[in-house]
Amino acid sequence: MLTRMLDDLGLFVGKKLNRNHEAVFFRRINDWLLTQTSGGLENPGTIKYLLQDKEVRELYGEFVRFSMTIPEVISFLGFRKYLNLRTPLNLDIPWGWKDPRNTFTLPFWLDIFPDARVIHIYRHPLDIANSLITRRKRGLARLKDRHKNFRPLYWYYLARKFIMRNRLFVDIRGGTLEEGFAIWEEYLKEARSHVEALKERAIEVKYEDFLKNPEEILKTLAEFCGLDVSQSQIAKAASQGNKSRAYAYRSNPDLKEFNENISDRLKSYGY
Repeated sequence: MLTRMLDDLGLFVGKKLNRNHEAVFFRRINDWLLTQTSGGLENPGTIKYLLQDKEVRELYGEFVRFSMTIPEVISFLGFRKYLNLRTPLNLDIPWGWKDPRNTFTLPFWLDIFPDARVIHIYRHPLDIANSLITRRKRGLARLKDRHKNFRPLYWYYLARKFIMRNRLFVDIRGGTLEEGFAIWEEYLKEARSHVEALKERAIEVKYEDFLKNPEEILKTLAEFCGLDVSQSQIAKAASQGNKSRAYAYRSNPDLKEFNENISDRLKSYGY
């Protein structure tokens, strides 16, 4: 939501984006970095083994810099920018990319972009945990009664798509609310350590506060990103926010009960 709004206000966030408005090019690099230490989106802490190894960190940094010059970077820059600039390192406009994986790979990226600014937006953990459970169920549903009459053919398709191409089939971690909350805690603690270290080069936004007062906060973020926009442009972009998405878990009795059970733990995070 926030990346879409900043994109509308002129922040260049990439040419080829997925449905979550994430730059496919940088997401692939982040995924690759995490797999180098047997990590992933839901097990990102293992990146520490790369970050703590000075030789590996420097060599990987040089390699990733090079990877930002090959033709595949067209998916981020677009053909015209690629012809003129060849690499995102030469961009002279406000730009960036959104990816939750940045929470753990950020130190690596700061080696390459030492003056980068960071926006951290966080949401109530039960809305995140519920999303993880829903995504897990959707992934596992592929192996249940779906296309039952054509199962061998369908499973052959799945095997070719996921096993033979080494693609993630489903995020298995996060199958319970407790485990989803644990993942949320890991990310929030890591992100806040970066926000604290970067000081004025980082800004933190609470999702629910943003939905309550989107224009004022979006104006602050636009200035933070160096965007020259009018109040009318900010108002138009901010109108995309759906206030009903704040604390969506409250409509689910099971989630409300779990929220009460962990209320003491939530207080330290501002909920």
